[in-house]
Amino acid sequence: MSEEDFLALRFEESRPHLRAVAYRMLGSLGEADDAVQDAWLRLSRSDISEVRNLGGWLTTVVGRVCLDMLRSRTARREDPLQDDDGFVRLPDPIVSGPDGLDPEQEILLADSVGIALLVVLDTLAPDERLAFVLHDMFGVPFDEIAPVLDRTLASTRQLASRARRRVQGVSPAPEPDPGRRRAVVDAFLAASRGGDFEALVAVLHPEVVARSDGGTLRPSLVRRGAAEVASQAITFARFAEIALPALINGTPGVVSLASDGTPLSVMAFTIEDGRITSLDILTDPERLAGIDPSVLTG
Repeated sequence: MSEEDFLALRFEESRPHLRAVAYRMLGSLGEADDAVQDAWLRLSRSDISEVRNLGGWLTTVVGRVCLDMLRSRTARREDPLQDDDGFVRLPDPIVSGPDGLDPEQEILLADSVGIALLVVLDTLAPDERLAFVLHDMFGVPFDEIAPVLDRTLASTRQLASRARRRVQGVSPAPEPDPGRRRAVVDAFLAASRGGDFEALVAVLHPEVVARSDGGTLRPSLVRRGAAEVASQAITFARFAEIALPALINGTPGVVSLASDGTPLSVMAFTIEDGRITSLDILTDPERLAGIDPSVLTG
């Protein structure tokens, strides 16, 4: 086996892990794939004769690529609900059937990274996000992260600490029981289909927030409070011919389809103490086009 073939084999072995790192850094599956491909190009052009841990080296390379991509974005969202222009921008969801994830998805979601967490990660500065993701999510030592950021070890630790406080302060601890989460989602779905306003309000937290990302073709919306969210859910249910249970980033959710099977929305729920505290809805036709409805029905 040639050295190039050996490197290609080692890289392919690391690809699922590298894609998981990039997805947490970028919140976009397409951009994550681009970052991983960039890492392969850098590997193929590098002298790694002195590299003792190729997996660790590739992880930091992908981190650096993602850092550059984040820094090149026009703006960071200070508000986890809307950007400076008032648009809701949600991360790409990972959609699977209600019975479980495939092996590749299991690697991508190994630490149960939900949509709500990715939304909060989008509010972090690029350097904070890198320090938090690499250290707290993947266990990369700070002394390997600091050179990527061109910072001191102490400064890198402070970045991760600041990011950790923000994540813990904004991203709630989800309901730990999958069966209970599914029961709440099923109750929401039944009530919205049946137009039962009181039943909907009963499964919604009084201060629930629903945010909808329609991309460039449909309006973005933010709704707050159980009554307003319940009314919106009943209205939307009238347009969805089919609503199928699904796993959205590994947690119970719903995919709504038109009568011809075209995906209309992906709904991800955050549930605490038996009530829905946030509802993230992707209605962007361009991104929904990449969802295969057949995975939901087997």
